Amino acid sequence: MTAPEPQRSIGRSIGALVAGLVVGIVLSLGTDAILRVTGIFPPFGQLMSSGMFVLAITYRVIYSVLASYIAARLAPDRPMWHAMVLGVINLVVSLIGALATWNKGPEYGAHWYPLSLVVLALPAAWLGGRFYTARRSPWSATREYFAR
Repeated sequence: MTAPEPQRSIGRSIGALVAGLVVGIVLSLGTDAILRVTGIFPPFGQLMSSGMFVLAITYRVIYSVLASYIAARLAPDRPMWHAMVLGVINLVVSLIGALATWNKGPEYGAHWYPLSLVVLALPAAWLGGRFYTARRSPWSATREYFAR
């Protein structure tokens, strides 16, 4: 088996990251919308209870783990690196969101909510990558190395 062409490998890396991003975004925003339509979350602009913010953190972290798993699974090589790159992207976006909503009003919740998303971004990514790499047998990396 020959090594993948660099151009193709870069394309597959970008595709793995985009796939992970899309999964995370679609699931998070979709769940937000469903919870608003069903009345579990209040309409936009209204105050949400701390318990609802805990629920939002919970599913966002689960979706981040899944998104990182998908990025690792689709990566042409270095699956954990791909999962962690997705985690860094999530960290940056969460940090921007925290800064953009800081002191904007009670409808954005207490400061612990956006800060928790920032703090949990990298551990969730690591966990998603680890779930993928743990599935592989210890010998699969060795076989892949010698198959080059």
